[in-house]
Amino acid sequence: MVYLDFEKPLADIEGKAEELRALARKSENAVDVEKEAAALDRKSADLLRDLYRSLDPWRKTQVARHPDRPHCRDYIEALFTEYTPLAGDRAFGDDHAVMGGLARFNDAPCLVIGHEKGNDTKTRIHHNFGMARPEGYRKAIRLMDLAHRFGLPVITLVDTPGAYPGKGAEERGQSEAIARCTQKCLDIGVPLVSVIIGEGGSGGAVAFATANRIAMLEHSIYSVISPEGCASILWKDAERMREAAEALRLTAQDLKRLGVIDRIIAEPVGGAQRDPAAAIKAVGEEIATMLAELDGRKPADLIRDRRRKFLDMGSKSLAA
Repeated sequence: MVYLDFEKPLADIEGKAEELRALARKSENAVDVEKEAAALDRKSADLLRDLYRSLDPWRKTQVARHPDRPHCRDYIEALFTEYTPLAGDRAFGDDHAVMGGLARFNDAPCLVIGHEKGNDTKTRIHHNFGMARPEGYRKAIRLMDLAHRFGLPVITLVDTPGAYPGKGAEERGQSEAIARCTQKCLDIGVPLVSVIIGEGGSGGAVAFATANRIAMLEHSIYSVISPEGCASILWKDAERMREAAEALRLTAQDLKRLGVIDRIIAEPVGGAQRDPAAAIKAVGEEIATMLAELDGRKPADLIRDRRRKFLDMGSKSLAA
């Protein structure tokens, strides 16, 4: 278990409980030791609930970035069948930060696209920590064209700190690729639903989340910039990230009030990293609900409603 900074008291209690159980395995008084360990378990469960009952925006940011949260590949493997990955943008190459392909969701054909961060050092480097390059967004455009052509609903799973800002990416047209991907989201005549499963960073996230329905996991974040980046620009001090996180209103709860997202998906106590299977199941149920709401809608209606959703968003946010 990887513990965040604010979870250190919890780490101490759970560590002591594990030490007692290790002792019990070698002790003749195993029953008495187990009772002490069980008391510590109850104490840690109460502390866990207290810690996660009222997380501030910066702590939510930390939870959204937790390395043990389920990632795109985990959701695809658990929720989709007959997944057939499609690679490349037919222009430059394949971007491993973006994965997508044809699949079945609840036995119905669909197309799924998402950011993949990786789950250890080797895979994180391979997937560029979920930061897509232009070819990743152009791959997504190609897949959405395919879905439009065959009338398949599109499901996107967003988890990125933002698009990759490297020199090569800029030379290959990063901003243009993001803009065209966002435009493609607005133009396809099929249902498009999006779930922010971790970080939703800047235009790199918007390019996948310009959808008919947008959901966020309870402790995920969605913002125009990271708190550290915001603090560096506004105050020339990245250490003011806590203040920036508060000002950005990047939590699911804030964004639901502002009308930026449509629904919040509850996470297990302690975050999705504590019970990935339960979090994945909840996301799957919400995707099914969102697709059911859009089932049978005409292509022109889907496009019109999607565009209207985003045109109205600014006025609702300003009013709030």
